[in-house]
Amino acid sequence: MRRLPSLNALRAFEAAARHQHIARAAAELHVTHGAVSHQIRHLESLLGTTLFLRSGNRITLTPAAQRLLPVSE
Repeated sequence: MRRLPSLNALRAFEAAARHQHIARAAAELHVTHGAVSHQIRHLESLLGTTLFLRSGNRITLTPAAQRLLPVSE
């Protein structure tokens, strides 16, 4: 049986993906940078794929993350 991701991990992913910045996601969620990073690493481990390419302070979504991110209209 597969485990579902936690809501905290999904919230952290969604905020980080929208902002393309871990610290901004952390500020929005009122948690630390490390907490967001931890949740994203946990989600990546659970899904078995990398969701972000990290470069300094910026992050870029991988194709897998783009498929996971809901589309807003």
